[in-house]
Amino acid sequence: MTNSPTPPQDRYSRQVLFEPIGESGQAQLGKGRVLLVGCGALGTVLAGTLARAGVGHLRICDRDYIELNNLQRQVLFDEDDIEQNVPKAIAAANKLARVNSSIRVEPIVTDVNFKNIANLADGCDVILDGTDNFETRYLINDYCVESGRPWVYGAVIGATGLVMPIIPGETPCLRCVFENAPPPEMSPTCDTAGVIGPAVNIVASMQSVETFKLLMGKRDDVVRKLMSIDVWSGRVVQLSVAKPEGACICCGQRQFEYLEGKVVSLTTTLCGRNAVQIQPQSNREATTDLTALARKMAMVSRDEVKQSEYLVRAMVEGFELTVFKDGRTIIKGTKNAGEARSIHAKYIGS
Repeated sequence: MTNSPTPPQDRYSRQVLFEPIGESGQAQLGKGRVLLVGCGALGTVLAGTLARAGVGHLRICDRDYIELNNLQRQVLFDEDDIEQNVPKAIAAANKLARVNSSIRVEPIVTDVNFKNIANLADGCDVILDGTDNFETRYLINDYCVESGRPWVYGAVIGATGLVMPIIPGETPCLRCVFENAPPPEMSPTCDTAGVIGPAVNIVASMQSVETFKLLMGKRDDVVRKLMSIDVWSGRVVQLSVAKPEGACICCGQRQFEYLEGKVVSLTTTLCGRNAVQIQPQSNREATTDLTALARKMAMVSRDEVKQSEYLVRAMVEGFELTVFKDGRTIIKGTKNAGEARSIHAKYIGS
């Protein structure tokens, strides 16, 4: 006697039993399309939760590769991914394909910026914040306010985190809360304050719940407040946010300086990485010949040059250079943008 195939509805049976979701809500999740920007700590939990819940289409965009210190909190990765030089988006998609083969997971190895966000978000119902910097969050906020698309902000450092769903035209936007990014010396990072996995998991889980509501059309159930969580003390606070007096620069005055490329950095210091990312200067879509670059780097690298279909990695002057197919370079071993640009110009080109 052979075992009959498991009915597809059995996968989500416990979730369907939860009355606010039910069969109709599950059907809406199956039709849902989500753009996840960033697949690090928050992003891996978000991606795994949404995939297991049956969200029909996940488009995962991430600019980075996997390192050993990621494994403490980035739940979709393992040591084999590090050994194979697999970018985060690709590794996440490979894992999720084994978790739920009935949904579509679309990995894109890229840095989300003002030039590509509209194409990346095309057709998506909700955008999820899995990033680690204000510039990208303000870009997402600009795009969503301009296009009327909901998104869910999330941030975590140490044992504390923030979550806020943003529905343009109905709720305050991110710049109603944080008009400007805090200066670097006033903003703790993974390097200075660390981060613990339980805080990441709770923040991402709360983001996921709000995403379920948005995808199911249950906007009245969305928590329209800024949620502040401290997992070490057990404190959870919901803060009401009002639009600032004189109207918000983004959702009030409708100035989209990040979306229009008026505020953009060619160099970005990566949180918790002792590394700087350098963007190609050209506005054109770049495609790097990785094989030719690997041969070039072999002439100067002190160690064996590693190459995959996604990137080339080499060690020069004590710095680790990782060059992606889209022309981006991550230089590990410095937080100084000027020093990183000098190394880039010397070995990759200006």
